[in-house]
Amino acid sequence: MKATLPTVEEVKRLLDAVVDPEIPVMTIADMGILRDVTVSDTGAVTVGMTPTYSGCPALTVIEEDIVAELKGAGIEDVTVEVRHFPAWTTEWLTPEGKKKLAGFGIAPPDSVLAIVPEVLCPQCSSSGTAKVSEFGSTACKSLWVCTSCGEPFDYFKAI
Repeated sequence: MKATLPTVEEVKRLLDAVVDPEIPVMTIADMGILRDVTVSDTGAVTVGMTPTYSGCPALTVIEEDIVAELKGAGIEDVTVEVRHFPAWTTEWLTPEGKKKLAGFGIAPPDSVLAIVPEVLCPQCSSSGTAKVSEFGSTACKSLWVCTSCGEPFDYFKAI
């Protein structure tokens, strides 16, 4: 156990190493699924997280990675609270996270308030894109193609 109690800021810095296993360039903070961190007066750490979907297949892996990262830093008393309310929304993605999505070849979501999203190609930035399928490589993505460069790509659905 650490001689001094960890601070919330220290815990959040440690959690910057925990990534979404389906999109490994995105930290759980980038994804907006890391909702809060508390440290009790005894040093017990509670991490609150909200999965992107209630049936998210990466949920268990993310929970295990959070615990492993914190225990590896000497924090022994770790609890991960999975919260389904309020439901996760793409509005919680950070601006940096949206840039990382585009750099990874996934078009970031438009605002959930957009009636018709403008989906830009993550390869050439063209707005000449077309939806191929509502269903992409994971439940949170749909398949699109760029009519300018011909590149197929995933679009992170706005929810």
